[in-house]
Amino acid sequence: MKLSLGFSPCPNDTFIFDALIHGKIDTEGLEFEVFYDDVETLNRKAFRGELDITKLSYYAFAHVISDYVLLNAGSALGFGVGPLLITAPGANISPSTNRDIPGDGNLPLAESSAQPAGLQDKMIGIPGHYTTANFLLSLAFPEAKHKKEMVFSGIEEALLKGEIDLGLIIHENRFTYEEKGLRKVMDLGEFWEKETGCPIPLGGIMVKRAIRPEIQAKADRLIRRSIEYAFANPSSGLAFIRSHAQEMDETVMYRHIELYVNKYSVDLGPEGRRAVEVLFDMAAKKGLIEPVTQPVFAAG
Repeated sequence: MKLSLGFSPCPNDTFIFDALIHGKIDTEGLEFEVFYDDVETLNRKAFRGELDITKLSYYAFAHVISDYVLLNAGSALGFGVGPLLITAPGANISPSTNRDIPGDGNLPLAESSAQPAGLQDKMIGIPGHYTTANFLLSLAFPEAKHKKEMVFSGIEEALLKGEIDLGLIIHENRFTYEEKGLRKVMDLGEFWEKETGCPIPLGGIMVKRAIRPEIQAKADRLIRRSIEYAFANPSSGLAFIRSHAQEMDETVMYRHIELYVNKYSVDLGPEGRRAVEVLFDMAAKKGLIEPVTQPVFAAG
C-alpha cells in the first residue's frame, strides 16, 4: 500500500523520517510517496486533503480535525522550543511589564513577564497564518493585526531590509538571528510555558481519518521505529539531512535536531497530549477556532 507523506526539509523532520523512507527499517508493506514543503505549504495542502500523512502545525490541525487525526510519534513539542519575536537593533519597540492579555481576562501574564507595547501599528513578518507561531502571537497580542506572511527563512532578511518592523521566527532561525545583529523582543514559548505549565506543541504528524485504523496504527509504529533507529544510529542519515540543509551551518543543523527531536517526538505521552488539548481549549476560548469535539488521536 502506498501513502503520500509530507514533511519539511528541516533537520528535525529529515532526521525523523530518514530510516522510514530509505528502507532502513521494515515498513511492513507500506510505501511512501514523499513531498518536502515548508510548514505553511503543508498546512494548506492538508486543507485541500492532498496528503495521507503529513506534518502540520498544531494550530492548523485544529482547522482540519474533521479530516485528520494525530499520531503519537513524530511531533515537535517541548520546553524552550517556541517561536521568538525579534526586531532590528534600532527599532523603537518598548517593553511594557505586567501587561494583561486583552480579551476575556482569563490569561493574565505572570508578573515577571515583559511584553512590547503598541504592536497594533507594527508590521510583523509571520511564517504563515495557520502556524502555531502565529497562534501564539494572536494569543499574546490580539491587537497585532498588520501581518505579512512569508517563508520562515526570509523573515530575518526582511527585517534587515526594513520591510517589516518585527519578525516571528521559528526553526533554525532562533540560532542565527543574533549573528545578523537582530534582537529578541519576546520568547513566545516562554510566554506559553508560564501561562500553562505545558510544553509548547508546535507541529505533529497527522493521518487522514478515512485511512483504516490498522494502517493508522502501523504508520504510527513505523515513525516511532524510524526515530528510534535515528537515535541509535545518529550518523546514518547525515548525508540526507545535509542535502536538505545545504545553506545551514553544520553546528546549527545539530542544534536544530537536538532541540526539536526529543522524548515527545518518540511518543507524546500524557503530558504531550494534555498540551495539545490545552492549546485547542485556549484557541476556542479566544474564538480562534471552533471547539474541538471530535477524537484527536489516531487508533492504536
